[in-house]
Amino acid sequence: MTQLSEAKKGKITPEMRQVAKEEGLDPELIREGVAKGEVIIPKNIKHNLPQPKAIGKGTKTKVNTNIGTSTDYVDLDYELKKLKIAQEAGTDTVMDLSTGGDLDRIRRIILKSCRVPLGTVPVYQAAVETIAETGALVKMKPDKIFQVIERQAEDGVDFVTVHCGLTRETLERLKGEGRITDIVSRGGAFLTTWMVANDKENPLYEQYDRLLEIAKRYDLTLSLGDGLRPGCLADSTDRAQIQELILLGELAKRAWEAEVQVMIEGPGHIPFSEVKVNVLLEKKLCHNAPFYVLGPVVTDVAPGYDHITSAIGGAYAASSGADFLCYVTPGEHLRLPTLEDVKEGVMATRIAAHVGDIAKEVKGAMEWDNRIATLRKKRDWEKQIKLALDPGLARKMRKESKPRVSDVCSMCGEYCALKIVEKALRSQRK
Repeated sequence: MTQLSEAKKGKITPEMRQVAKEEGLDPELIREGVAKGEVIIPKNIKHNLPQPKAIGKGTKTKVNTNIGTSTDYVDLDYELKKLKIAQEAGTDTVMDLSTGGDLDRIRRIILKSCRVPLGTVPVYQAAVETIAETGALVKMKPDKIFQVIERQAEDGVDFVTVHCGLTRETLERLKGEGRITDIVSRGGAFLTTWMVANDKENPLYEQYDRLLEIAKRYDLTLSLGDGLRPGCLADSTDRAQIQELILLGELAKRAWEAEVQVMIEGPGHIPFSEVKVNVLLEKKLCHNAPFYVLGPVVTDVAPGYDHITSAIGGAYAASSGADFLCYVTPGEHLRLPTLEDVKEGVMATRIAAHVGDIAKEVKGAMEWDNRIATLRKKRDWEKQIKLALDPGLARKMRKESKPRVSDVCSMCGEYCALKIVEKALRSQRK
């Protein structure tokens, strides 16, 4: 049984009812979206998930947070602190991208502490273990990839990024493009190295039916990864990227036929002017499957501020129809994220998601802004702060401002426009 198989039978699952309540929607609308493949509910049957989420058409734009160790920093306690911060900041999902330490133990402990859907990139673990066991990535056996996928599914992972559209044919197109950054996807780089060295096809593409069989057994949602996503603006929307996207659309249809939930991953670095067309291409070529974008980052010149560059791109992508935004932190391209980076990345991406929801007229989005505006006019600071995206920060700033007059802020003080106009209009009515 999968959410998709039940939806196709006309059945509303407990998870559909739960996410419908959170979204403020009729459960039947969620069921219809799942049945069409336009909405997903990533939830492994092995995972006792407290907070399932709906991702896709008609639902709120969701936000993902990446955490995980690296070979340079293996500190599980620190990653658990990141998880706590991300969940407190309102992330909708989390991905464990660990590559350092005992990967099974790290993932299992993160799973126990994670209240929201958890995703992974299984080829990371397959590559890391192969190198430890044989000394070379190119010695990785195809079976190893599928064994890791099944192991992670058995643990309860809810969704996995799998780079199934990275094929020998798409690599040929890449070679002819003359890209500046070639491939920046780590999973894509692992698979490319293996494919070139062994002169063989990508196992995730060649044995796609095997992947679908595992996914169906666990109701493991497939996030069809963009191994050839552009790593800089100059490489965006080229033939390699679009060829991969075409293949992902075909693979999405095969997943639906197998009653497996699927979403499509989108580009990371693209000019602002190309954001909308990238969303349109995904929706057209991938039959309205939910679209999961990394950022997108809309300029390459701002290391240290890429939570802002990606929020700009993410807001436009969400308003154009993207369903799921992967956060980008200030440390992107520079370091493993710190605790502060995680908080800033989640908040910036949540802002972008909400901006998109207003544009898409998602239920409740504009109403939230209207409530804030009404309270701002009344200068009801406490209720306004409680409704803020980050009440803690808003309250801290309010306390630090120390205005001389209690019902205004220290920016305008006695010259508060709202207060002046309120007094003027009141006197006019008299």
